[in-house]
Amino acid sequence: MSTPVLPVVPPYATMLGFTRYVARTGPAKATFVGGLRRQRERRSGFNPHGQLVKALKADIAFRTGGSYLAAVPELVKPRWKPLYESVSAGATSYLHSLGDPAQVGLAQTRDALATVGPLAVKINPHFGLRYDDGRREAVRLHFDEDPPTTEAVTATLHLMARHADQILPNAEPVLVDVRRGATHRLDPATKTADVERWLAGEAAAFTAMWGTTAA
Repeated sequence: MSTPVLPVVPPYATMLGFTRYVARTGPAKATFVGGLRRQRERRSGFNPHGQLVKALKADIAFRTGGSYLAAVPELVKPRWKPLYESVSAGATSYLHSLGDPAQVGLAQTRDALATVGPLAVKINPHFGLRYDDGRREAVRLHFDEDPPTTEAVTATLHLMARHADQILPNAEPVLVDVRRGATHRLDPATKTADVERWLAGEAAAFTAMWGTTAA
């Protein structure tokens, strides 16, 4: 009996997957890429943080000061309650850091498909913000237990800045470490050309590992 041949799955990563990859070192990189490829083949994946994102956006949109975030741990399934309790306090701290609720609102963002070296990467902020003084921000949330590494912060902010015209014109990219309520922004001293070269090299290695794990 012949073994069924699975269709060839081209290399692809979400921004989350790619930035988690660049934060790893050594053999952990190949293991991680192999896991992403298997997920892609099975079309699997689940986002456990969706309800929290909705609650945070509701508190911003309706200027409710955190009432949606306070309520959401009781609304999710019991298995997810500890997770939501661990992140809702930091999300509330971030919400309060935005200042006067009357002077900030949500802005519509769009996803973008980036080409990084030979790799396609989906750039997908969680939401946008528009301030009364004209400022805009494209916001990506970090939910992991560990803080984002310097590499993950640099890659995330650079990719969003690179495609700002598509995701939210004239917006500053922001990465929010939700568990700690900390906000990360681009370092003005960072040289864009150096980051581009580094990401292209990482993407080339990712693509090579993707093909190797399929063998």
